[in-house]
Parts: sequence; C-alpha cells; structure tokens
Amino acid sequence: MIATSGGLADPTHRPRIRRVSVSQQIHEALRERIVSLEFAPGQNLSRGEIADYYGVSQTPVRDAMLKLEEEGLLIIFPQSKTEVSKIDVGQARETQFLRLSVELEVTRRLAEDAAARDKIAPAREIFVLQEAALAASDLERFSHLDRLFHRALCEAVGVANLWTLITARSGHIDRLRKLNLPEPGKPNNILLYHGRILDAIAAGDLAATETAVREHLSGTLASVDHIMARHPRFF
Repeated sequence: MIATSGGLADPTHRPRIRRVSVSQQIHEALRERIVSLEFAPGQNLSRGEIADYYGVSQTPVRDAMLKLEEEGLLIIFPQSKTEVSKIDVGQARETQFLRLSVELEVTRRLAEDAAARDKIAPAREIFVLQEAALAASDLERFSHLDRLFHRALCEAVGVANLWTLITARSGHIDRLRKLNLPEPGKPNNILLYHGRILDAIAAGDLAATETAVREHLSGTLASVDHIMARHPRFF
C-alpha cells in the first residue's frame, strides 16, 4: 500500500502500526474505490486484472471480494463474473437507522458529562481541517474528514468498534452521500451541523445536541428521490 506523509499537527496523519493481511488491504482498497464510485454500480470487475494491478495472487483478491459481497457491495456470479452492486436504498435506510441510534447515544453521553466533553478536542481539530479542505475545494479530503469526525465522537466515549461495525454496513449510504456531496451548499451544510453538534455538546445542551444530530443525519436520505432521478443507472 502507498504511504502518505502529513504534518505532525494533523490528527488525520498520525502514524499507526498496522498488522493486517494482504486480503484485508485489498478489501480496504477495493471498498474505497467502490464507495468513491471509481468502480461504478453495475461495473464488472476481473479478479485477475485486480490481482495484476496490486501485484498479488488471486487468492487474497478472492477473499476480499467475498467479504465485499457479504457487505452488499459486490455480486459474485460463480464461474461467470463479479459485478459492483447497484445502490440499495433500503439497506441505506437500515444503516442510517443504526447510525442514528448510535450517534444519538454517543452525543448524549458527551453532552451530559462535563468530563467527557473534554474529549471532543480531536473532533474540533478535524472540524478545522474540514474547513480548510472546503476552502481548497478538496471534496475528496472533505469527505474523508467527515468520516473521521464522526469516528472521533465515537472514540470519545470508547465505542470506536461500533463505528467500525457501522462502516462495514455503510457502503450504500456512503455512495448516496458521494453523489449528493457536490450539490451546491451541501458541504457548507455539513460543516454547519458539525459546528452545531460540537457547540451543543460543549454547552451540555441535550435537546440542541439531539436536534443537530437528527437534522444532520437526515440530509442525504431526504434527497434520495432527487439523487435517483439524476443518477438512475446507479440504482
């Protein structure tokens, strides 16, 4: 995998020692390419071509593809072909229900516990980096930081593994967000709600925290009909 460099002050580039299998690395790489829509819904993927591209045997590619099929991002037709799945709005709604339930509890705990609220500093740092990414019109980095922002809130109350669980089921909703992000005003709206969530937590305002989280997480699915009308081939 290609390593990237970053400033020491940037919490998104802290060095981590990772011991993961080749198949896990291939899984992460393919998943990112699917979620980013580099691999479009309905596109055929060749196991052999992918193995050649990453310089590995077909075995870890096969294992990675099987895991992506479990996550609903690939459809494997035995002895035939492997295809990127179309976006499943029903599964996106289910994942959103799960995510909303978790994030409401996470932010409630932060808002009601003064000591815990001190732990949102990493989320604030990411918020500042998001502002810079938007100012630079770097939507790819903005989107990456968006995911890190929500993970940081989960980490603040010690439930980062729940965010990992949500991420594993988020391929369909993440692709909807990717299609929706370039809409005029959408990135600014995301920043607005991130700021409101942080401010409400810092103030210990439970009602304002819940309102901000609910309104923030409802945005993409509220626009799903518009997204489907603009990109019918993806559904």
